[in-house]
Amino acid sequence: MFALRTLAFKSSPILKYQVVTAGFHTGVGMFGAKVAVVLSGCGVYDGTEIHEASAILVHLSRGGAEVQMYAPDISQMHVIDHSKGQPAETESRNVLSESARIARGNITDLTKLSVSNHDAIIFPGGFGAAKNLSTFAVDGPDCQVNKDVERVIKDFHKAGKPIGLCCISPVLAAKLLPGVEVTVGHEEEEGGKWPYAGTAQAVKALGAKHCVKDHYEAHVDQKNKVVTSPAFMCETQLHLIFDGIGAMVSNVLKLSGK
Repeated sequence: MFALRTLAFKSSPILKYQVVTAGFHTGVGMFGAKVAVVLSGCGVYDGTEIHEASAILVHLSRGGAEVQMYAPDISQMHVIDHSKGQPAETESRNVLSESARIARGNITDLTKLSVSNHDAIIFPGGFGAAKNLSTFAVDGPDCQVNKDVERVIKDFHKAGKPIGLCCISPVLAAKLLPGVEVTVGHEEEEGGKWPYAGTAQAVKALGAKHCVKDHYEAHVDQKNKVVTSPAFMCETQLHLIFDGIGAMVSNVLKLSGK
């Protein structure tokens, strides 16, 4: 893929430089924390929530982090036509290939992610976390987690390295880390403001502690070094989602010690 991108811009020295550097989402100056970001496709209803992924990358860049994005090389659970909100029955897509759209081509198979190469890991939300990284969307508390997702979350936890999750992805930590504290926002729908409020009960059923937080906040489990934020579990303005994700990223970087 990289070779194709380079070939496509072969005639322009400026564009060739942009291609070479496009994959590095970092701040200016010295590199700080090395952060892995795990994607689950491209698009809120069947993959990564794109606004959340972008917000994470912006905040990491401002924090001076060095970022590498990963995704599992697996088929999506299904494909949703986002203009209709309905399954596209005849389509099939690959999670790694779709995630590469967000990563501007600079994406690595999740099987190659090693905790020794990173200081922290972050999982954006989107239904892909509940459909592709796990079966939570179908099985709820009885869900299974993708083997490599399970491996990396447990590896980072064992190594005492921070784990950030937002939106629906905190259910991954709730499933894998007994007694962990997470937030998915509020526990009541409040007239539709929190349409996925029922997820909090599923978090509790998984044996985790749910902590009520607003969309602009993050919860920090100091013991487990897990940082979570509600993000689009709430129906609110985009800049407020951005701020909440910023709180999550800031605390992840703080816990990394970099």
